[in-house]
Amino acid sequence: MIMSDPMVLAPVLAAALLYVRGFTPLARRMPRRFGASRLVAFIAGLAVLLLAASPRLDELSHSLLQAHMTQHLMLMMLAPPLLWLGAPVAPMLLGLPRPLRRLVARGLGSPAVRSLARVLTHPALGWMAFVIAFWSWHIPALFDLALPSAVWHHVEHVCFFTTALLFWRPVILPWPARTSWPRWAMIPYLVFAEFQNTALAAILTFSDRVIYPAYQSASRPWGLSALEDQSIAGVIMWVPGSVAFLLPLLWLALTALAGPRVRPGTVETARGQPALRSR
Repeated sequence: MIMSDPMVLAPVLAAALLYVRGFTPLARRMPRRFGASRLVAFIAGLAVLLLAASPRLDELSHSLLQAHMTQHLMLMMLAPPLLWLGAPVAPMLLGLPRPLRRLVARGLGSPAVRSLARVLTHPALGWMAFVIAFWSWHIPALFDLALPSAVWHHVEHVCFFTTALLFWRPVILPWPARTSWPRWAMIPYLVFAEFQNTALAAILTFSDRVIYPAYQSASRPWGLSALEDQSIAGVIMWVPGSVAFLLPLLWLALTALAGPRVRPGTVETARGQPALRSR
């Protein structure tokens, strides 16, 4: 088993069961909307979550900054977009038992919840929350606070994951999501997010001193020095992290060049722009 901590394993398994239970009838009713690729993406996203929280990687993260950065990359750049590509709202709602489904649907339809959802899903909030969480938890004082403490480590990872979900939602725009922002606005949205990721990655890669004191005295495998480990961590943040931003950027740019024509399976926004397909 990849993950033995019930705090992570239980919700991941519950999400998988709900999704599969709801996905099965939706795939029969709307095969073009809910193809096998959605199921694969969602399950892959859950698998990435389990891998990020696996005991072995978690143990390595206490002695290797590069392992810690790999966890952050999975939680912020990989798992959230994969989960949104699965268009999880409808399958998970349909996967609930009927009485609970009605109760949840009634709650989601209430004016207060709808107003809150509009605030939480606004792209500006998602971008700011993502960037604030990203830089705050990489401040040495907070980083060193989370490293030895299981509780604060979980809080750190929850912050990364939840803010990343908010960030990636308007980029993927999973069905039946809508946004008031035009699709071209996602290009600078991603470009500026990539700039701040590159800035921190460059600091870690080229710094001539150890930024996080906790790793100065850590016992590292493979004979790495703390500074070498830090440089590798920066490269991990820089290269795979940049790819995570550049791939959707490329897709959005190609979509914009292709014009406003909506292809089968795309989602139209409130302004009639074709959304990034998450199929």
